[in-house]
Amino acid sequence: MRRRDGESGFSLIETMIATMLLATAVAGTAQLMVIATRGNIAAQRSTFATTLAQDKIETLRGLAWGFDELGLPINDYTTNLTVDPPTNDGVGLSPSPGDSLAANTTNYVDYLDRDGRIIGTGPTVPNGASFVRRWSIEPLPTNPNNTLILQVMVYSTGDRVDDGEGVVLDRVRDEARLVSVKTRKSR
Repeated sequence: MRRRDGESGFSLIETMIATMLLATAVAGTAQLMVIATRGNIAAQRSTFATTLAQDKIETLRGLAWGFDELGLPINDYTTNLTVDPPTNDGVGLSPSPGDSLAANTTNYVDYLDRDGRIIGTGPTVPNGASFVRRWSIEPLPTNPNNTLILQVMVYSTGDRVDDGEGVVLDRVRDEARLVSVKTRKSR
């Protein structure tokens, strides 16, 4: 059979080459989709951890720390922030131990489920915990009676590595840390 002018088509080899090029492009695009999905999940976890840290910072900043009408200091050293709603059997704005950000320290840690609800406290992470939230309260060395440094750290329970005794070895990428200062204000 002879081809007439203008009736040319693709050969089998041309079709196979075109198919391989298309398959390679689709495979590359699929890999990019997987990478993008992982990035979005990590960003979502990081954003949620930051929101949980911000919530605790705002709670700490909302506790009483000022002066009354006579100029006497007002301190909240009794609010328990490890339960929701807070109760009056805690430590409030009492200075925390030096390692409260590095270890699960009673009164300075709570555990949250995947929706951000507090499900426990204490040195041991309970089942069902998705996030660990630790905080520290330190007097400012240059003005310890009137200014506090508040720090909050939140991380996903699946991301941390510890030394077996609850001490974290290093930071991870989805960890959120916030720092704020609280100063007494007169009324």
